[in-house]
Amino acid sequence: MHRRTVLRSFAFSLAAASLRAALPKLKITRVRYYHVGGEGARPIFNQSSHIVTVETDQGITGIGEGGHKDSIEQLAGIIVGEDPSRIEHLWQLMYRQYFYPPGREKIHALGALDLALLDIKGKALGVPVYELLGGLTRNHVECYATGFPSAGSLRETAQACIEFGYRAFRFHGADAPDPSKGYHHRKMVDRTFEMCREVREGVGDDGDWAIDFHTRLDLPDAVRLCGLIEPLRPLFVEDPIRSENPEVYRTLRPMVRTPLAVGEHYGDRWDSSMLIENQLFDYSRVTLPNSGGITEYMKHAALCETHYVGLIPHFTGPVAEAALVHCLCALSGPALMEMRGIGDPRAPHLPESYDFRAGKLYPKDKPGLGVEFDPSKANLVSEITEQDRPIPIYRRPDGSITNW
Repeated sequence: MHRRTVLRSFAFSLAAASLRAALPKLKITRVRYYHVGGEGARPIFNQSSHIVTVETDQGITGIGEGGHKDSIEQLAGIIVGEDPSRIEHLWQLMYRQYFYPPGREKIHALGALDLALLDIKGKALGVPVYELLGGLTRNHVECYATGFPSAGSLRETAQACIEFGYRAFRFHGADAPDPSKGYHHRKMVDRTFEMCREVREGVGDDGDWAIDFHTRLDLPDAVRLCGLIEPLRPLFVEDPIRSENPEVYRTLRPMVRTPLAVGEHYGDRWDSSMLIENQLFDYSRVTLPNSGGITEYMKHAALCETHYVGLIPHFTGPVAEAALVHCLCALSGPALMEMRGIGDPRAPHLPESYDFRAGKLYPKDKPGLGVEFDPSKANLVSEITEQDRPIPIYRRPDGSITNW
């Protein structure tokens, strides 16, 4: 082995040993789940922005976001009493317990707890989470705007968005004038095309724009609209058709040339692996905590990198947005993040969350996720202090777990 390679390997071994020595022995003692309010809160149970905290016997508390009361309680009972630093092991325990493969609601809750576990480990070692993921690969993450404040006409608003510093302006096309009278697809396609021309004029040659079809359109209308807007060079078309049957993209992909962004509705990597492996879309909208947390998201990102798929995760909440900065700043592929409005977290329970400035998100040089939570501004709903595992855990001879 080359002497320089030996020295590098030796230095890495010393660094790893130093981290192990620096990591205190910890045990999870309590999990708490809080409801939060405010303008930016998402109360829906299967994509909430409520707060979960994981407490340890050494006084280190991790902060996560997402889930609902029942799923958090069920998963918390699995990990109480465990070592929080064994993050992959705990992820497997939570994913496999109760035997049946978890649905997206449970994966969302698992993701909330996973964020908190990474936060604990970063705090215990005194390093930002991105250091646990391999260190920084970029100085910041560019963003595109959803719901940028109106500056007058659609053209003027798109222009103001780019001047603010955003990489791209995103909108979701024409709404039904009166939903009670139905959504007429063909009329809305024509109206949306006119709106797209206004947006392209607003962002100019140097700006980018994107559109979310919001799964509203049937296949023929989605194909027609993609064809109409192709000369306007959209950065991406999001969710052109319904997501329940991923196989439909085998039909759609050869019929359109606009870049496609898909994944907001998906959870763990198995939900979207077929689409990625067959390169049936160009950008993944899979996000945190929906995917099962940082642990699972990094695996999803590796799958995307393997097949040249970019990452443009959906915005779900301030803690998740902060966590995504750590993920994307430790990855090297194309990445763009969604930001609402002008980037105000609108979260009184979070004195500190993400660092957003002039259309960009920046990594924070603080231990863990760099998020602060004020429980006095939230409503404590549940706390779990006892372990509860109703189904046996089976282990291979080497100690790793398998299904019961």
